[in-house]
Amino acid sequence: MPTDTTLPTAGDDRQSLHPDPEVDFALIARRTATLEFAWDIERSLEFALFRTYAVPSISGLLAKTGEFEHRPQKRYDDTELILAEPMENGIDSPRGQAAIGRMNAMHGRYRISNDDMLYVLSTFVCEPIRWLDKYGRRPMTADEKRAWVLYYRALGTRMGIETIPDDLAGFERLNRDYEAARFRSAPSNRLIADRTTELLLGFYLPRVLFPLGRPVVRAFMDHTLLDAMDYAPAPRWLRGLVHAAMRGRAVALRVLPKRRKPLLLTERKRPSYPGGYRIEELGTFR
Repeated sequence: MPTDTTLPTAGDDRQSLHPDPEVDFALIARRTATLEFAWDIERSLEFALFRTYAVPSISGLLAKTGEFEHRPQKRYDDTELILAEPMENGIDSPRGQAAIGRMNAMHGRYRISNDDMLYVLSTFVCEPIRWLDKYGRRPMTADEKRAWVLYYRALGTRMGIETIPDDLAGFERLNRDYEAARFRSAPSNRLIADRTTELLLGFYLPRVLFPLGRPVVRAFMDHTLLDAMDYAPAPRWLRGLVHAAMRGRAVALRVLPKRRKPLLLTERKRPSYPGGYRIEELGTFR
């Protein structure tokens, strides 16, 4: 198991070399998430979380906490920040360790099965790769995919998750098998999905336009996910339009200048934390 999970600073000479995914996986994953595909990775992880809401044992727990119903923006900010801290600062950095410790403390309050934890981890691995295959200016390279897998293996190990797959094929197999066995319709699925949809639409649209935006969100969902959410599919013409627009975006990105400065989620201004945040105060408490 590679052990290089800290990240070089912005001025480190290693950034000008060709990193080895077996050793420098954290650096490659950070570049992938913050520089190469910043917008795409963030969107793909949002839809990765949507997939976890199709599992009644997961959506039921989220509904029980009340966080999505009463504080959806804070729940979103907390999740994104806790995951971004180790990605952007290093899993074994002080901030990375503090964020993982905060996450483990929250999870430790509930009886969450290893299978559910493994599945959520698999969505973080598989969904960004699938998204970039469909909508990115290019797919991930083999080195980027390997580094992505190793980064999330390292994160999962620090979360105490057991029997983590060794490679992408293992994650994909686990992901497909789990969804086939566990995706089921439940009221909590729809509740959490509705709250999340409203939150995401609020980033782009005034509330009066939400009815127009909801089918667009569903246009990104496959029938298996839609069925588990009790959602009607988006009209075929709208799905075609959305996918054509995303392919057009990918073509435009290939000719536009690449991002030169990393987009760091930990530096984004947050409605939940207008004065800044402290890692130890993120998330929920007893």
